[in-house]
Amino acid sequence: MSGTLITGADGLRRCPWGGLEAESAADYRVYHDTEWGRPVHGDDALYERMCLEAFQSGLSWLTILRRREGFRAAFAGFSIAKVAAFTETDAERLLADPGIIRNRAKITAAIANARVAAEWAPGELDALIWSYAPGRAAAPRTAADVPPSTPESAALAKELKKRGFRFIGPTTAYALMQACGLVNDHLAGCHARERAEG
Repeated sequence: MSGTLITGADGLRRCPWGGLEAESAADYRVYHDTEWGRPVHGDDALYERMCLEAFQSGLSWLTILRRREGFRAAFAGFSIAKVAAFTETDAERLLADPGIIRNRAKITAAIANARVAAEWAPGELDALIWSYAPGRAAAPRTAADVPPSTPESAALAKELKKRGFRFIGPTTAYALMQACGLVNDHLAGCHARERAEG
């Protein structure tokens, strides 16, 4: 796959990962065009994205996208308060749920992270994550210009770990920052870049 923009059959130019034309890539295109890179706020919404990025670790993002509704059903809509109250019985239920990725370490981390966040004041998780948003940077020109992590993502991961969060490293933190609009890594000329900047 090229590291530069792809022009789709609809005439729109997209980042290489969002511009694949195969029918199997339709989920990627929709996610690329309507979600990725757009600002996300709210403790529960950010908790959901953090969980999904952790579950994605070692897997294709498409795998997670296609199971997102299953994850939402299994994790009580990613309500921090509800997941924080999950018991060992709930963890076993999740391990048997074919609608999600059944990884014990990731499931345990999602529940533990909800318990940490449930102790915080409303809006505190949102404020913490967004406090690591870097200043506006030049648009990357090719996929090779997009780093796997940054000093800001390393600092965010370190702070979250210090506060008790699990399964969050610099690369996962950066993926979260990209997905939630803290950074805009749509390539220069991508039709979704301007929309993400709103």
